[in-house]
Amino acid sequence: MALKRQKKVPQIPRTREKSIDKMKYSTPKEKGGEIEYICNVYFYFNPHSKKQQYCFSVEKIKLFSSLNYELTLMAEKKKKEIDISVLGLKAKQVYFTESGPAVGSVCFEDVYGEHIVNLIKPDGTINSADFSFNMFKKEIILLKEFMPAKKNNRKFCKFKVADSYFTFGS
Repeated sequence: MALKRQKKVPQIPRTREKSIDKMKYSTPKEKGGEIEYICNVYFYFNPHSKKQQYCFSVEKIKLFSSLNYELTLMAEKKKKEIDISVLGLKAKQVYFTESGPAVGSVCFEDVYGEHIVNLIKPDGTINSADFSFNMFKKEIILLKEFMPAKKNNRKFCKFKVADSYFTFGS
């Protein structure tokens, strides 16, 4: 039996693209409130570009023992607001495995004054913190942590300034 010749080229369905705006305005499911992530903020000197940067390192509290994972992050900076979305986990390609948390980081160069940092999960849950950045005094101050008013929003992240991670160039 012969196959029927197609008149058009079949269309392949598009995969659902996740953008920061789509995640920001989606409504999360109702879950229990447990801390899953720690967001460390610190100064980082990039030796390749020889510039001082502000680094936002998101670390999962859960420890992984069988594979080494890293967090995939997407960041977007607007005037006084920084949106960091957690896209998921990605396995690192290493020969030896070691137990530890999954970590992902995003660095920015031009952050001065007060900024609101939003950490967004793929289900739409948002946690925010207000930071004050001062490059001249070499200090970062956490002013407050808060959750934006949103249906089914819950606390899943803890923000902190990691003084022990500070690196300054000569």
